Amino acid sequence: MTQVAPGGAAPATGDEAATAHTLPLADSPLGRTISTTATDIWNDSCAIDELEYAISFGAVGATANPTIVTDVWKKEPAHWRERVQALARERPTATEVDLAWAIVEEMSLHGAKLLEPAFAAHAGRQGRLSMQTDPTLHRVADRMVAQAISFVALAPNIIVKFPATSAGIAAMEEATYRGISVNTTVCFSVAQALAAGEAIEKGLSRREAEGLDVASMGPVVTVMMGRVEDWLRVQTERDGIVADPAALPWSGVAVFKRAYGIFRERGYRARLLGAAIRHHLHWSELIGGDVVITMPSNWQKRFNASDIEVRPRIDDPVDPATVAELSAHFPDFVRAYEPDALTRAEFDTFPPTTRTIRAFIASYHELLHAVTDAMIPNPDLRAS
Repeated sequence: MTQVAPGGAAPATGDEAATAHTLPLADSPLGRTISTTATDIWNDSCAIDELEYAISFGAVGATANPTIVTDVWKKEPAHWRERVQALARERPTATEVDLAWAIVEEMSLHGAKLLEPAFAAHAGRQGRLSMQTDPTLHRVADRMVAQAISFVALAPNIIVKFPATSAGIAAMEEATYRGISVNTTVCFSVAQALAAGEAIEKGLSRREAEGLDVASMGPVVTVMMGRVEDWLRVQTERDGIVADPAALPWSGVAVFKRAYGIFRERGYRARLLGAAIRHHLHWSELIGGDVVITMPSNWQKRFNASDIEVRPRIDDPVDPATVAELSAHFPDFVRAYEPDALTRAEFDTFPPTTRTIRAFIASYHELLHAVTDAMIPNPDLRAS
């Protein structure tokens, strides 16, 4: 098998190869995924300890969203409360919203710093830290773009997440044109992935037409595979659907592989990114593709301790009988799987989209509440 360095670069040789093999976890299932195929791994968190673990086996990116940021806060609540209080003293006119985004930026910049070597090594294609636009702005393209511009001013290796809503698709094209590397999120269907890929392609073409750089950009289009499956499981219980339970774990994989094939046919330059890991199929079935997989640290450790064979499977089709079983019982699987089954106007009301936006907004509000509680401590409670 041809040796491929992270990010699909040329094989490492000589001293470079020797250095790569000194990584503590390089000879692990995920390390071999990165070093022997075109597939890359990102850390699905901006927590420093988790990112350091991921980098140790060759991961070349990291991501954050409102839920992740809130979870990072919960791991070190005393630290982040103190940071809010310090920032509030430094910025006496700052609102809770201002301070919440200051915390998001601080968390993100710590992670971005760790990824600078990969960013330099891969000329911008990898080594990026994802920051997500405010989930409450999912219907307002110009405000998402404005926030993205502020994000990329923080560090050179920031990539910005936009949701695959109708407004988000428009924002992706404009942001790409402005030189911002885009990471599509809240994306569950082939139709959404293709719309995002097309929007990014238009943005890149507009830049090229004006002689602007595109070579250093690293756009990706995320398909949240596990959340497709989550929704079908909710429907199973809610509606009393009786379907082959062995088919459900393949639902998100089938959507991803269908999108991947069309991306290759159309020559889209954005890479697909698999997210929302629920089991090893969300890693093992994507191996070999020129794709990214973002994984929480707990799944990284489980996969690295596993005996799953690391071999290319991206071109192995999902069993047609499995696709037929899912299609027969779940109309929303058909809407996710068929390229023309969702219109752009329907992206915002597709149940996996609404469920995820609601979850992200809830986490964002939880973060705001934590900031408020730190900024204005409850006098009814005795100070610790």
